[in-house]
Amino acid sequence: MGDGMLRMGARAGLLVLSIFAGSAHAQTFETTTVIHPEIEWRVQNPFRFFVDPTDTEMHRNTFLSLSDEEHDEPVLSAERELSRQHQDGWASIILGRTCWDNKRNLHICPGGVDYINPKSHTIIAELKGIPDAAFVNCEWLTAPKGRNAPRGQALLRPCNEPVELEIPYPDGARITVEIGGREVAATDARVKDLFIVGMGDSFASGEGNPDLPVRFSRERSVNYGVGFGTDLVGYPARIGQWREIGDERFVQENARWLDQACHRSLYSHQLRAALQLSLEDPHRAVTFVGFACSGAEITSGLFLRYKGNEWVPNPPRLSQISAAAEAQCGRNRPRRVQVPEAYHMNGRVPELRGLELLKCDEEYARKIDLLMVSIGGNDVGFSRLVANAVLHDKSMLKWLGGWLGQIEEAAAAKDHLGTLWMRYAALARALRNILHIPPDESDRIILTAYPGLALLDDGAAVCPSGRAGMDVVKDFRLDERKVREGHVLAEQLNELMRKAAREHGWSFVESHRKKFLGRGICAGWSDVAFSMADDLRLPRKINGVWQPYNPADYRPYASRQRWFRTPNDAFMTGNFHVPATLMQKVLQMHTSWFQLVLASTYSGSFHPTAEGHAAMADAVVEKARAVLAKYDPDRRDPLMSFEDVRLNP
Repeated sequence: MGDGMLRMGARAGLLVLSIFAGSAHAQTFETTTVIHPEIEWRVQNPFRFFVDPTDTEMHRNTFLSLSDEEHDEPVLSAERELSRQHQDGWASIILGRTCWDNKRNLHICPGGVDYINPKSHTIIAELKGIPDAAFVNCEWLTAPKGRNAPRGQALLRPCNEPVELEIPYPDGARITVEIGGREVAATDARVKDLFIVGMGDSFASGEGNPDLPVRFSRERSVNYGVGFGTDLVGYPARIGQWREIGDERFVQENARWLDQACHRSLYSHQLRAALQLSLEDPHRAVTFVGFACSGAEITSGLFLRYKGNEWVPNPPRLSQISAAAEAQCGRNRPRRVQVPEAYHMNGRVPELRGLELLKCDEEYARKIDLLMVSIGGNDVGFSRLVANAVLHDKSMLKWLGGWLGQIEEAAAAKDHLGTLWMRYAALARALRNILHIPPDESDRIILTAYPGLALLDDGAAVCPSGRAGMDVVKDFRLDERKVREGHVLAEQLNELMRKAAREHGWSFVESHRKKFLGRGICAGWSDVAFSMADDLRLPRKINGVWQPYNPADYRPYASRQRWFRTPNDAFMTGNFHVPATLMQKVLQMHTSWFQLVLASTYSGSFHPTAEGHAAMADAVVEKARAVLAKYDPDRRDPLMSFEDVRLNP
C-alpha cells in the first residue's frame, strides 16, 4: 500500500515537472516530454425539461452516433434510429419524467427546483492530455464568479475520471486542476442557458402522436353496432379487462399525452427542435416551455383561454400568451392588464375587445431567446376544408356536421385570409408588448409553415379520389377535386404567412415543405403492401382471421413513406373514445358508431407523424442556429461542426 502511494507520488512529481518543463530545473531531465493538459466540460443535462439526465443522454448518444450524411437531418435521422429501438416510441419511456405538471398546468420540476430561472447547472468535466492518468490524483477546484457567489468545490479524483461540478448561473466559475499542489490546467466555465417558448395549434402540439399510444389485443375484436348502412364488426380492440366501449377500464387504456387536453406530446416539432439545439453545443442548456394546443386559433387559443381538444378535469387555465407571460415571471407573480384598442385593430378583430392578459413586469421577466409558433390554419378553417374533402355530399356525417367542425368550401375559407392578416398584426403587438420581444429582435420569433397534406412527388399532382387509408368509416372518401381546391388555399395561406413574417420581422421556416412531397396522406399501398408500416388498410377480423395483419403488431412510430396520419392510422394510434357516461349524459347519444368516428378523427388524422414533425424540427433548427449566432458574439459559426461535438463526449 505504501509502495503504491510512493509510486503514484513519483508519477505526480514527474508530471508536474513535465508540465512546467520551461523552468531551468526541469530542463535537467532530458527524457521528460512536455505535455499540455486541457479541461473539457459539458452540461450534464442540457435539455432541462427532462428531469432524468439519462433521458437527455439517450438523445445525445443517438445524435453522436449519426453519420456525416445523417447529420444533415439530425432530428429525422435520430427519430428513425430511436423508433427502431422502442416499439411504442421513445417518448413512452420518458412520459412522467418531465418538468410539466399537467394537473396544475405549470412548468414545475419535481423536488422544487426553479425550472424557469436556474441557479446553477451540473457539468461533467475531464482533464485531457495526461499520460498514465489512472495512476495520478487530480484535485479539482472551482471558484464561482459574481456577487454573493456560493463557496467553491474541492474534489480529489484519479486524473482519468470525469467529475461532476456545480457551476453557478449565469456568472459561471473558474475551474482549476492541481497535481501535487501545482496548477496544471484552468478554464472558465459559463453555461449559456436558452429560454425557448413554443405556442400554436395542433401542428405545433404534436397531435396524432401520443407519448404512449394505444395497444391492441392479439385475439379480441370489437363491434361498433350498426352505422352507415352496414354492420361495424371485427374492429381492433384495446387490451385490458374492459367489458363495454367507454367503460372505466376501457378509458384506463386511453392513449397518454404530455398534456391530455391539448394533445401535446414530446414528438412536437417545437420540442424536438429545442432538444436538438441543446445537444449541439456542450456548453449550452435549454429551458423549454411549450403551450401549443390542438384546435387553437390566434384568437381562441393564443389570446383567449381555450380548453383544448379532449375533455379533462383540469383544462388549460390561461391563454397561451398569458401562460407564457406567467412562465417568464418564474416565481414572481405576473399582473393582469387590459390590452389597448390597438390589439383589436379598430374592431377588425372583435374577439379581442375588452381583453385582459397576464404580463410579467420587464424587470422580472426572463428574456425569450426563441419563440416558436405555428398558427393560422384553424383561423382560416383548414380543418373544415379537410372535412369537406373527405365527406361526400350525401354523407350522414356531413349532414350532422358539428363533431368534425363546420364544413366549408374553399371559396368560403378564402374569405378568412384577410381576417388572419389582422390577427397576425395583433399577435405581433402582443409578442412585443406582453412578452417583451424587442422590435429590433423580432427575428427571434420563428413562424413555421404548414406542409402539404396530399401532394405527390412532382409537387403538382394531388392524391387521387378514393378510400385509401380511410376504410375505418364508410362515409370517408377523398375527393381529388376538393383536395386540389384545398391545396390552392393552402398555398395562399403559405404566401400570406410569408408576407406576415416579413411585415413583422419574424423568421419564416418553410424549407421542410419540399421534403413532404410524395409523403402525403395517400403514400403507401392499399392492396398488396411490402411492409406493414406502409399498408394503408385497417386490420379487420373476418371469419375469425385478422386481415391484412394482426393489430397487436402495429407500430405507430415505425418509419414509413407517409408523413401524415390517415383516419386508419389515427384509429390505430390515438384511438380516442369518450367515456360512456359522457356519451349518454352530455352528448345524449347511445350509438357506438359515433365512437368509431371520434377514434378516427379526434385521434389526429390529417396531422404529421413523428417523422413529419422531425423533418419540420430540422428546418426550424436550421433557422434557429442562424438567429442564435446573430445574437451571440462569442459564437464563431452558426453550427458547431459535427466533429467538434463528437470530440466533446
